Amino acid sequence: MAQATLKKTRVPVHGVLLIDKSAGQTSNDVLIKAKRLLNAQKAGHTGTLDPFATGLLPLCFGEATKFAQDLLDADKTYEAVVHLGVTTTTGDTEGEVLERRDVKVDAAMIEAALSAFRGEIAQVPPMYSALKRDGKPLYEYARAGVTLEREARRVTIHALECTGYAPPFLRLRVRCSKGTYVRVLGEDIGAALGCGAHLHALRRTGAGCLSLDHALTLEALEAMEGPARTQRLSAVDALLTTFPPVVLSDEMAKRFLHGQRLPLRREGASCPADAGRVRVYRETGMQLLGTAQLNEHGVLAPERLIASPAPT
Repeated sequence: MAQATLKKTRVPVHGVLLIDKSAGQTSNDVLIKAKRLLNAQKAGHTGTLDPFATGLLPLCFGEATKFAQDLLDADKTYEAVVHLGVTTTTGDTEGEVLERRDVKVDAAMIEAALSAFRGEIAQVPPMYSALKRDGKPLYEYARAGVTLEREARRVTIHALECTGYAPPFLRLRVRCSKGTYVRVLGEDIGAALGCGAHLHALRRTGAGCLSLDHALTLEALEAMEGPARTQRLSAVDALLTTFPPVVLSDEMAKRFLHGQRLPLRREGASCPADAGRVRVYRETGMQLLGTAQLNEHGVLAPERLIASPAPT
């Protein structure tokens, strides 16, 4: 009789894991493997990196998945290497070469070109992307040789600087809004310089308030013992540090967890000066309760709540 295989029971795991993704890995593969290594019930990532790209890939576990959208909407920072003089079908190293041109570019020309891409710009999404048309990703059309019209999007390039130029490779540091395709930015810079270009390498170094400083590779995570892996998790509120904190008494925390709006100023509770989104804690143990919207009158409206027992 064949011996029955015992399936390991998944456990609740809550927090944020910062992975330094290696080239060749898909973001989803990294997520699946990390979820298995932590034996976690629930996990999600906060925006994919192309397989050829490396760098910061924050993974959310358990209650942290409720706040993943905040990181999806956050600014991102990248270090990019643009290969001038060569265009490809995909805009990066994974595509076939379309054209080669001579590169006659100097530092002044580079700065002039970069200046046109700082601030709010219009960017046409690439065909090799996961954006969908009629329920099918654009990259499927592209692989079939079909090119569709795409509307330009408004994105913001907060910072764009040249960090090195060794022809034909141009090194850039980019801080940009959500929805920005650095591949397209590289191609557009190449077009502005009159020689064309594609993205040779891309490394994400920051996402919102998170950085690579405390990230580890998937291989390093795998080499650890079980308890050491969970110790690498940051607290759920690591995703929320840009929002001001509000601390509630145990009694007010109980009402907050029941979805009640709380008039903080009228009840003499501490209240941030400015209206907007806040992170909310229970005074006892400084336990995170969730996020809320604070209006100009000091009224706190619950938004996303952490699943936790009511305070006693």
